[in-house]
Amino acid sequence: MAVWLLFVVFSCVLLLPDPAFGITRHYTLDIKMHNVTRLCHTKTLVSVNGQFPGPKLIAREGDQLLIKVVNHVTNNISIHWHGIRQLRSGWADGPAYITQCPIQTGQSYVYNYTIVGQRGTLFYHAHISWLRATVYGPIIILPKRGVPYPFPKPHKEVPMIFGEWFNADTEAIIRQATQTGGGPNVSDAYTINGLPGPLYNCSAKDTFRLRVKPGKTYLLRLINAALNDELFFSIANHTVTVVEADAIYVKPFETDTILIAPGQTTNLLLKTKPSYPNASFFMTARPYVTGQGTFDNSTVAGILEYEQPKHVKTSIKNLHLFTPKLPALNDTNFATKFSNKLRSLNSKKYPANVPLKVDRKFFFTVGLGTTPCNHKNNQTCQGPTNTTMFAASISNISFTMPTKALLQSHYSGKSQGVYSSNFPWNPIVPFNYTGTPPNNTMVSTGTNLMVLRYNTSVELVMQDTSILGAESHPLHLHGFNFFVVGQGFGNFDPNKDPKNFNLVDPIERNTVGVPSGGWAAIRFLADNPGVWFMHCHLEVHTSWGLRMAWLVLDGDKPDQKLLPPPADLPKC
Repeated sequence: MAVWLLFVVFSCVLLLPDPAFGITRHYTLDIKMHNVTRLCHTKTLVSVNGQFPGPKLIAREGDQLLIKVVNHVTNNISIHWHGIRQLRSGWADGPAYITQCPIQTGQSYVYNYTIVGQRGTLFYHAHISWLRATVYGPIIILPKRGVPYPFPKPHKEVPMIFGEWFNADTEAIIRQATQTGGGPNVSDAYTINGLPGPLYNCSAKDTFRLRVKPGKTYLLRLINAALNDELFFSIANHTVTVVEADAIYVKPFETDTILIAPGQTTNLLLKTKPSYPNASFFMTARPYVTGQGTFDNSTVAGILEYEQPKHVKTSIKNLHLFTPKLPALNDTNFATKFSNKLRSLNSKKYPANVPLKVDRKFFFTVGLGTTPCNHKNNQTCQGPTNTTMFAASISNISFTMPTKALLQSHYSGKSQGVYSSNFPWNPIVPFNYTGTPPNNTMVSTGTNLMVLRYNTSVELVMQDTSILGAESHPLHLHGFNFFVVGQGFGNFDPNKDPKNFNLVDPIERNTVGVPSGGWAAIRFLADNPGVWFMHCHLEVHTSWGLRMAWLVLDGDKPDQKLLPPPADLPKC
């Protein structure tokens, strides 16, 4: 009888369309070249499955994903699943030369990971050189079947992914900038779902249109996949409710404008007007700018269109089109107020498990600097002076990318000559970080890692500097979510500022904007063994060296150890 009952239960589990413990989903992403025309300019670009942006990947919390990436282009490629925790599966994280060697031409690699304790909007993108300019797409993680959202169920869900369009080849742009030591050329347009919209030349036909019905609620899944720009976003004559950030539910709040940095995602509830408004509405985004360098000072627009009742004869083309009022380009006051509104939901079902006891406290500076001009070709540089090149660093160490993958080197015990595990806990030479910058702006270089024992609770303060101008830096940490327990302007005061830390319901996320001329304090639990990249998500700063890595050692128990590398792991 017991055996028969066990057979019946097992048969029922097999028949379930989506078991409670998740299913295995298979995807294939073919990295190909294809022609795309924007701004009346056609270029051949690297894309996913011949789509720009790439296809949407859908899963549920608890699912296992097996994603085969096949490289059909001459560039080396690797894909990062931005925001996925990758618990014990660091081999699938994706940053080239950090967790894997890149996938070479004609080769493939299966990224194998399980989504544990996460649901919401994330995205994937190339993680080598500047290829993520065109290689990106949404990841939609639905709650487990039968588990509702902690907000009203939307009528429809719509991914909206911001990007940047360059008429020129982005690989040539960063190659030239690296050679000359100057700032790279900026983009020619911003895009929504790959479309620049009618405010740009020759682009009226390339406009994202969101068609809605009156009296309905829509869930907008916003993703900032732009290379180098934080963006303000607003919909004319509409307010939205923020309900999620970086795939973490937040305490809902209403706003007419949001700020979203590269690497961040934000879910919004849009409640449409109760009756047909006899008008259409621009949805626009433009940059939030804090640095002194050049930037793309343009605006992308999509159009919110209401479904017309049958008795209305007015052509959509003839409707009045309202335009939203966005904050000023340098409106740090709005940026600060918006970020301060973000709070974790901190409910019984979705608690904010902030580490209250801290084992290790670190203080890192983040900012710009210089390196000497490379005089091999007897040429002057185009950096801050004609004898220096632009650089960026964390704690004045500009990270040198290795030629072998760090995780592989660590796992095999062959790290000598690949990296050193002596990243400083504090800046070696303290100075007035946000005051008058020091005369010597030169950075050191190295491949330095910070080593943590498994389950170490970490508090990290990241301090912006005024060297070559204060600037906001969206810092992204791979392999973890963290709690933003504090933010402020000026120099961090270790005696006064911690007294104001929010240890109750701080926002939990994977990418935080370190304020221009200020600091951000985060806490996280190092419960994920592996090598985890941390870098500015402004691609120009990453290229200049504003990056480092954490090495989290294995724990004692079997479920606290990094899984073995897969057989098809790419080789350098």
